[in-house]
Amino acid sequence: MLPCSLLMLLDKGVRKYESANVLGIVRGSDPALKGEYVMVSAHFDHLGEHDGQVYFGADDNGSGSSTVLEIAEAMAVASPRRSVVFMFMTGEEKGLLGSKYYVNHPIYPLAQTVADVNIDMVGRIDALHTDDPNYIYVIGADRLSTDLYNINEAVNKELGELTLDYTYNDPKDPNRYYYRSDHYNFAERGIPAIFFFNGTHPDYHQPTDTPDKLNYDRMARVAKLALGTISVLANRDERIKVDKK
Repeated sequence: MLPCSLLMLLDKGVRKYESANVLGIVRGSDPALKGEYVMVSAHFDHLGEHDGQVYFGADDNGSGSSTVLEIAEAMAVASPRRSVVFMFMTGEEKGLLGSKYYVNHPIYPLAQTVADVNIDMVGRIDALHTDDPNYIYVIGADRLSTDLYNINEAVNKELGELTLDYTYNDPKDPNRYYYRSDHYNFAERGIPAIFFFNGTHPDYHQPTDTPDKLNYDRMARVAKLALGTISVLANRDERIKVDKK
């Protein structure tokens, strides 16, 4: 067989997209504590448009980002002792890119970051709770800090409006939701994080995830729970302890 050579030319196209996280802060009122930060996060990106169809992302994650806006409005008049930072993350759907960028380029010192409260999908009801819409999945609260878990439990008991479901907090959960939203990049850096989530539904990551299907009363109840937990984190004398690896 005679030797032969083959020459192949390939053209590689590269598209570069730029986006940005959006941050706002309510500065702490206590001179001794205002240099510590409670983070409240939600991602504002979704899947965009494909084949002429718009993916609205009302639950994922319009519900979370609008809930954070409501919490920010309430916190702005509450004069928390610690500073509270509200973070709207980009690039979550592409691999938690916005939160990863933030922890690698923090605006506020990670060593002074008390916790991250993350809200991602809180406007719908999954198939397991059709008879009990007043629930919320809580993920991660006890992974690094017993204090964080206890605070959220106590606030929920006082409000008495929601059932806390820890199904997806199980380390053996095959869905691995603990690793799939922006709180995880904080937890990976040793910052306690709690993630509020309603579970999936047939409209998840579909063009049919539209605002008319959201349960706004339920979103308000989740917002009250998150606001109560954030308030305790921001106002207690001592920052919560990291007592787990």
